[in-house]
Amino acid sequence: MNSEYRNKGSDVSDTSVIPGWNTSLESTFSAYKGPYIPGRISTQHKTVWNILTEKGEIQAAISGAMRKVGKQPVVGDFVVLLDQSDIGSYTIVDILPRTSCLSRGSAGESSEEQLIAANIDTIFIVTAVGHDLNVRRLERYLTIVHSSGAKPVILINKIDLVESLPDDVSETIQEIRDTADDVPVITLSALTSTDLEKLDPFMNPDETIALVGSSGVGKSTLINALLGHDIQKTLSVREDDDKGRHTTTVRQLFTLPNGTIFIDNPGIREIQLGDSSDGIDRTFSDISELAQNCRFKDCTHRNEPHCAVRKAVDEGLLSQERFDSYHKLSDELAFQADKAEIGLKGVEKKKWKGVAIARKHLKTGEQ
Repeated sequence: MNSEYRNKGSDVSDTSVIPGWNTSLESTFSAYKGPYIPGRISTQHKTVWNILTEKGEIQAAISGAMRKVGKQPVVGDFVVLLDQSDIGSYTIVDILPRTSCLSRGSAGESSEEQLIAANIDTIFIVTAVGHDLNVRRLERYLTIVHSSGAKPVILINKIDLVESLPDDVSETIQEIRDTADDVPVITLSALTSTDLEKLDPFMNPDETIALVGSSGVGKSTLINALLGHDIQKTLSVREDDDKGRHTTTVRQLFTLPNGTIFIDNPGIREIQLGDSSDGIDRTFSDISELAQNCRFKDCTHRNEPHCAVRKAVDEGLLSQERFDSYHKLSDELAFQADKAEIGLKGVEKKKWKGVAIARKHLKTGEQ
């Protein structure tokens, strides 16, 4: 498979082409008259971004107007740049509409969403046999991915290590398949290139795939295997606890020779759900289906009588662990919504306080 990706359509990897650019984006961009060019964010740093444009890869900061309103692009965004190449300057002045956006909630009291990547068609949720193989963690990933607008695919990497691990690995993999419902679950080994051909149905030119997962599950190794050469640094996991070490420190966009676009992400330590309410029903579609038979339409599946979901748990049709996980994530989403509401009230309070002060100054000036 690797040779296939290296040999097909090598011209699409030319940096003069904006990966994923299409007629819809061209139509939207045509509204910008003047010295503007389009581009796509390939790497995000603290205050500047690398952008792929028709003029090659350039680096630029955002405009003061964008900074003032807190509007910042992320990897995968299509942006509008003010072209002042005659003085060696480019400035990001706008972000074109996103078709999808992967985000997570912020830890602590902050109600802000942390944007991870944009304009993604498919998201590979990468896990690996060993300590990271955890059904409950995958439910969290599925919740935020379902909310992003992209299609999730679960990759279970390092399958070459199965023989040296306990027998319950196969049982866990089966539980993941049952939990994932209609989400594809693929086992492979990026290190040995075993079963990489299973990814062929998702490797389409001009489509964008993002990789998410914990540190050390092999995301960078997978990128290297698909590219056919090492472009991302990799490290072995720690032997004492089987945990990975951070190798990818920035989000970065790559284009395979056949035109498939990949976004590699640093390992995620803590998966905060943020505003992922749209994703929980799809992640727990079995519970949503059972809930249709509850007596009350607004049943919370806790203490209400004639609850079809709790009945399924009692009868062994739904595991207690999955039921508990559903409530845990639902409660977390409710908490995140409360944080967001408090944050909005704080913004409104600050806004009206400013209006009151302005009015007071105006009144004083009139007198």
